[in-house]
Amino acid sequence: MKFFNKIGKAFKESFNELAHKVSWPTRSELTSSAVVVMIASIIIALCIFAVDTVFNFGMEQIYKLVI
Repeated sequence: MKFFNKIGKAFKESFNELAHKVSWPTRSELTSSAVVVMIASIIIALCIFAVDTVFNFGMEQIYKLVI
């Protein structure tokens, strides 16, 4: 029974911390953070696309020389 009491206590403490001690971001902070993440994701995706395209082009040139 001690095991289940410890689990119950952990859940109660977690809820208490999330409800009363955590400082949640405001809507504007959350929106600006989301925009930063989206822009960073797009930039990283474009970089990966560019590297993949260059690598693909290079490999095609090598295969043309070999065949």
